[in-house]
Amino acid sequence: MKKVLLFAIALMLISVTALRAQKNKDPENWNKIGETTLDFKTTKGVVSIVNVDNFKALRIKTDAPVHVDNIVVVYDTGDPANVPVRYDFKAGIESRSINLQDATRKIKEVDVMYRLVVNSKIDKATIGIWGTK
Repeated sequence: MKKVLLFAIALMLISVTALRAQKNKDPENWNKIGETTLDFKTTKGVVSIVNVDNFKALRIKTDAPVHVDNIVVVYDTGDPANVPVRYDFKAGIESRSINLQDATRKIKEVDVMYRLVVNSKIDKATIGIWGTK
């Protein structure tokens, strides 16, 4: 009986440790740095960055189905950096981490080149940009 109890306690401790490790899988601190509403009358949305700052990676999140072809990261110096995305987002889905080549320059805005996902019947979508340092 004692062996079974010890085995159960050991198994529980291993499970708790594994769950804690999964929770801390992405220790980076992601903050929302800007958002805009897309109206599908154009193919470009401009996301002004709330606090112009430098970031090592970005993520995109939208509340509706949107195909993002690419983003153009515009630095405070005016220099652009084209970043291909080519992804059909579903509502509430977040992109992978998009690593930036130069994390030392401050980002002023992110231009999003997009289009409506085929067979989608929405008029507008909100797209947010998240960053980590």
